[in-house]
Amino acid sequence: MVKTRPPYSPEFRRQMVDLVRAGRSPEQLAAEFEPTAQSIRNWVAQADGDAGQRGDGLTSAEREELDRLRRENRQLKLERDILSSACGVETGSLYTRPRR
Repeated sequence: MVKTRPPYSPEFRRQMVDLVRAGRSPEQLAAEFEPTAQSIRNWVAQADGDAGQRGDGLTSAEREELDRLRRENRQLKLERDILSSACGVETGSLYTRPRR
């Protein structure tokens, strides 16, 4: 069985990013602390994106908004399907043009 652990705290992540920026390598930090070197590299890339230093990828605020919009979209689709089935209408037939 795979062991899982709770996510690292934002403060711990910030400290790791600061140490990388101070000159330590992710591999050194991974050997000294618990997270993997790849996790630390990901945190540095995300921090750079949040600071506007990277143009590839989403900032944390954009990622949160995207997640919120996806949840909202999923909820709206569920509500639409419930209302459609309550009315006895097929969802697909609502959006098709009648044949002539």
